[in-house]
Amino acid sequence: MQGNILLALAAALMWGGGDFSGGMGVKTVGGSVGGALRIVLMSHLTSFSILLTIALVHGTPFPHGAVLAWGLGSGVIAGLSLTAFYIALSRGAMGASAAVSGLLAAAIPAAVSIIVDGSPGLVKLAGFIVAGAAIWMIAAGPDKPGAGKATGRGTMLLASLAGAGFGIYFVGLKMAGSSGPVWTMAMCRMGSLSICSLMLMGLLLKGGTDKVQVTWTAVRWVLLTALMDTSGNLLFVAATQAGRLDVAAVLASLYPATTILLAAWTLHERPTRRQGLGMLVAAAAVVMITL
Repeated sequence: MQGNILLALAAALMWGGGDFSGGMGVKTVGGSVGGALRIVLMSHLTSFSILLTIALVHGTPFPHGAVLAWGLGSGVIAGLSLTAFYIALSRGAMGASAAVSGLLAAAIPAAVSIIVDGSPGLVKLAGFIVAGAAIWMIAAGPDKPGAGKATGRGTMLLASLAGAGFGIYFVGLKMAGSSGPVWTMAMCRMGSLSICSLMLMGLLLKGGTDKVQVTWTAVRWVLLTALMDTSGNLLFVAATQAGRLDVAAVLASLYPATTILLAAWTLHERPTRRQGLGMLVAAAAVVMITL
C-alpha cells in the first residue's frame, strides 16, 4: 500500500477523533456559536504554541512569499469554514450538513488534482465515486426531531460553503506543504486564530454579552481536540507530499466513520444500518483506490 494512502487514512482517524472531542467540548460550553468559537480558538492556540516551539527548536527558517500566503490564506478559509459548519450543525440538520460538506471537501481537491496531475486511472476514479457514496451514507444520518426548518436553503448554503472552504483548505495545505508540515500548520493556525478572534469580537460587540462558562472538562476536551486535529493535519500534509492530492483528500474525507465509531463506543450511540453499510462501502473504496 502506498505511503500517502496510509498517511491519509491515519489523518482520517485523527480528524474523526478531533471532531468528536471538539463536538464534546462545544457541548460542554452550551453549544452556542460563541462557545464553538471559543473551543476552536483555545484548540488552535494550543496547537499553534506547540508547533511554533517545535519549529523554533529545530531552527527551520520562517516561510515567505507564495508559500506564506498559501499557509495564512488556508488558515483564514479554515476558520471561516469551521464557523459556517458549526452554525449549520447548530440549526439541527447535522446529517445533511455533514454529508454535503464532506462531499465537497473531497470533490474539490480531487478535481484540482485531476486537472493538474492528470487522471489517476479508471479504477481509482471509480474508487473516488464509491468513497463519495460512502461519505454520504456515513454522514447523512437522520436529523433531529422537530428540525423541519433546519434543512432550509440557508442551512444547506452554509454547509455547502463550509464544504467548499474545506476543499480549498486541502488544496492550500498542498501548496504550502513545501515549507514542511510543522510550519505549514503553524501558518494555518495564524490565519485561523486571526479570523476566529475577529468573528468572536464581532459577535460580542453585536450581542453585548455572551454567557459561556469554560470548565475544566471543556479544557480537557480542548487539549484532546488540539492533539488529534493537529496530528490529522500534519499527517494530511505529509500525505499530499508523498503522493497525489486527490487520493489523500478523498481518503482523509472518510473521517466521519471515526466519529461515528467513537460515539458508538463512548456514548453508546448505535450506528444506523445505512451508516454501517456506508462503512463497508468505504472499505471497498479504500481497496479500489489502493489498486
